[in-house]
Amino acid sequence: MKFIDEAKIYVKAGDGGNGIATFRREKYIPMGGPNGGDGGRGGSVYVIADRNINTLVDYRYTRKFLGQRGENGGSADCYGAGGDDIVLRMPVGTVVTNLNTGEVLADLAEHDQKVLIAKGGKGGLGNIHFKSSTNRAPRQCTKGDPGEEFELALELRVLADVGLLGLPNAGKSTLIRAISAARPKVADYPFTTLHPNLGVVRVGAEKSFVVADVPGLIEGAADGAGLGIRFLKHLQRTRLLLHLVDIAPIDPEADPVRDAKAIVGELAKHDPMLVDKPRWLVLNKLDLIPEEDRQQCVDDFLAAYKQATGYDGPVFTIAAINGEGTKPLIYAIQDALEKMAPAPTAELDDDGEDSAEQPTEEA
Repeated sequence: MKFIDEAKIYVKAGDGGNGIATFRREKYIPMGGPNGGDGGRGGSVYVIADRNINTLVDYRYTRKFLGQRGENGGSADCYGAGGDDIVLRMPVGTVVTNLNTGEVLADLAEHDQKVLIAKGGKGGLGNIHFKSSTNRAPRQCTKGDPGEEFELALELRVLADVGLLGLPNAGKSTLIRAISAARPKVADYPFTTLHPNLGVVRVGAEKSFVVADVPGLIEGAADGAGLGIRFLKHLQRTRLLLHLVDIAPIDPEADPVRDAKAIVGELAKHDPMLVDKPRWLVLNKLDLIPEEDRQQCVDDFLAAYKQATGYDGPVFTIAAINGEGTKPLIYAIQDALEKMAPAPTAELDDDGEDSAEQPTEEA
């Protein structure tokens, strides 16, 4: 199953059934009055959040959803039956937008949240509604109203407390493997991560938080370089960002300070709100630096980085490959999250994955 986080669909609610103009015709009852019934309402289209679904793949191949039309009214005061509603089940975290106007119609942030998207048309009136003392044989009836129709853009944004941010091969996937039971792919080449991964970090018996690992950014991502900024939307719901920096890059021409500054610049280009989120600096791959040189290397980086960006937030040094420094990091994260406003989270199992089967292929 491919991980699909965007889709476009067309929905149309059912039209209302038409009213009818008929008259009572029975033996020994001449000149019977009007008895035309109303048409039934059209079926509406709803969306509902389901935590057991974690991809929009169902809407990549089926793109048109039409509500059932209401039945026409009948004689003998018979009203037409209403059309069946359509309920579209989507992952928690899906944002439904009107493709033509850009209006957000639904933001499915909680399990079982149900939102009316397209309302079915009202049924037409039969001629029983038009009788009066001066109009005893009305022949008027009305047609049913058309159902609402929309072209929709679906966008899935994963729900997590903490988001990992950084260059490809900064060690984000290695970190999430070290602190949770999630097992994303790890390899020694860029862009190993091709879709978001979620992991549950257990801090205590009743304390935990969810971490999201998204594909890495490179300079120029806002202009489409690398994997671009397509996956940054998955960080918009997080409460805390961890900016991972490779403090000991293998490439002798790499400049960690310049690269870290470039990542913040790409964030600003994509969404200024991401820049305003609490963001901690995590210096990774400390194990690649001789122990006697580590403190000097960290001090030099911080001095240059703070001068270039003015950063004055928390700084952590870790070696994700062997877990060094990760314990103080996760305890500090838990303490910070408890002081922040709570946010909705997707339900994950103890393996650090969604209750549904995790996607295994890239988009």
